[in-house]
Amino acid sequence: MNTAIQAALEHAVQNLQAEGILPADWNNSSTLTRTKDRSHGDFASNIAMIASKAAGMKPRDLAEKILAALPEVADISKAEIAGPGFINFFLNADQRFAVLDQIQAQGNQFGRTQANAAKKIQVEFVSANPTSSLHVGHGRGAAYGMTVATLLEATGATVDREYYVNDAGRQMDILATSTYLRYLELTGQELVFPKNAYQGDYVKEIAQSIIDADGDAYVRPVADVYKDVPEDVQYAEELDADGNKVVLSGDKEKHIDGLIHNSQSLIGDAYRVFHQAALNAILDDIKDDLGEFGVTFNQWFSEASLTDKIDEALATLEQRGFLYEKDGNIWFESTEFGDEKDRVVKRRNGQTTYFASDIAYHLNKLQRGYTDIIDIWGSDHHGYISRVKAAIDALGYDSKKLTVLLVQFVSLWRGGEMVQMSSRSGQFVTLRDLRKEVGNDAARFYYVMRKSEQHIDFDLDLAVSQSKDNAVYYIQYAHARVNRMVDVKAPEKGIPFDRSKVADYDATLLTLDAETEILAKLAAYPEIVLRAANSYEPHQVGNYLKELAALFHGWYNLDNTRIIDEQNIALSQARLLLSINVQQVLRNGLELLGVSAPEAM
Repeated sequence: MNTAIQAALEHAVQNLQAEGILPADWNNSSTLTRTKDRSHGDFASNIAMIASKAAGMKPRDLAEKILAALPEVADISKAEIAGPGFINFFLNADQRFAVLDQIQAQGNQFGRTQANAAKKIQVEFVSANPTSSLHVGHGRGAAYGMTVATLLEATGATVDREYYVNDAGRQMDILATSTYLRYLELTGQELVFPKNAYQGDYVKEIAQSIIDADGDAYVRPVADVYKDVPEDVQYAEELDADGNKVVLSGDKEKHIDGLIHNSQSLIGDAYRVFHQAALNAILDDIKDDLGEFGVTFNQWFSEASLTDKIDEALATLEQRGFLYEKDGNIWFESTEFGDEKDRVVKRRNGQTTYFASDIAYHLNKLQRGYTDIIDIWGSDHHGYISRVKAAIDALGYDSKKLTVLLVQFVSLWRGGEMVQMSSRSGQFVTLRDLRKEVGNDAARFYYVMRKSEQHIDFDLDLAVSQSKDNAVYYIQYAHARVNRMVDVKAPEKGIPFDRSKVADYDATLLTLDAETEILAKLAAYPEIVLRAANSYEPHQVGNYLKELAALFHGWYNLDNTRIIDEQNIALSQARLLLSINVQQVLRNGLELLGVSAPEAM
């Protein structure tokens, strides 16, 4: 219906432009929204207020001219001016019930559209280094990315979900060397484990798997591994005034880099055994973890596969005149495209930088023909956006194709206290831990219930509570409650109701204000899905479901109103009809969020 009203308003604007009341080049940026107050009709437009300046008249005066130029819209009983110049539209009574027929006809497809059918979109998300299990912060990116992709698919887009596997570079070398050092320990050698190595027990498990397969084939003297390695960092016992560790001596970065170099030199090609064992074990764990969380990918893209693409990207930038040499390094002139400073892409030792790999990766994405590329990154990567967009423009593509969505951090709270975590020490709360404690449904729901750029305080106690304060429980309970009404309470009261014969029931008997409000809320669902998809804001669907569930529970608990009344069979059947449509929309929305819709609770 909103589409028909919007078309009528556009027609009125064209008439006013033809009459010279509005400029011919006036750009319509007005909005048409559903009203919150039923006394203001079903839809409201701000077009007169938006266009008043261009028309050179007061909004209410322009609104009168728009109404006069407005063609007749089927199923609209009246339109009137309200407030400073809003135009309110009132639906015919019968039109309010049309949504029930639409929901019944479309079922689990209700709310889905083809609005974005022309788009081919890649969504890259999570992409955590395969150096440890996923923690709760990664979980938010996983839930958010999966839901954004699902919403885009629900609006007709072709969507590829991709995980970028950082299987090259220094962090993987730190993990491989950590595994090798644990291997030496497990084969009986004594050493002081580096502070900057990966500390978790999973590293010992990977090392043990290599021993089980190859025994002591890779054992070398610890003295040789630590030979000429810079001293590890030494900290003071007491923290400084800001609570940070005070460095007395040493350098943890140079220490671990020296161990990496010696380990590679001592065991040569066998170093790859530790690298691959660690990569495969952790990547398999990540895939299992995400799969159990309902998060799947079309492709796991290997950073190590980019070698040739890096050469191609840098050659293209050089050919286009955006590379130069300084101090032995090769720099990308990103300041030409708005970046705050130029960036090194190749060091004097001939090694390319992480940024060079990112340039190559985005070149690869662009060459795959996507209309839109969406990167979902942690908020700590916000400074990276301008340089990546600069590289895209420098390569000869349009950086507007790239949208970067930042995901803020997550704090866990239990019993009123924040749960601490850190990754390198291995003392962190994993996504698997969270799922075990609160379940997939609560995790998926609460992860997307705020804008991605807003911080989340995840209340573990609330997430497992069975109360209306727990939004996901409240929504799921509304869904399950309908089954009890239809399958248990109606038969107990002798009310016949058949879900396959809904056309036999008279929806026009639904005359309560609460029922009219529910009908309007149901009709708004497709608009919410489209808006949530186009703005990349899954929380809009979550908030909608909370509001619909609240309306339903409130209606069910109305004083002096019986939903199932053996004294009025026809009215009871109409109310059951409304209930099963609420149930269908709740189920459709929960599915988009990756949350189950239980039949009973």
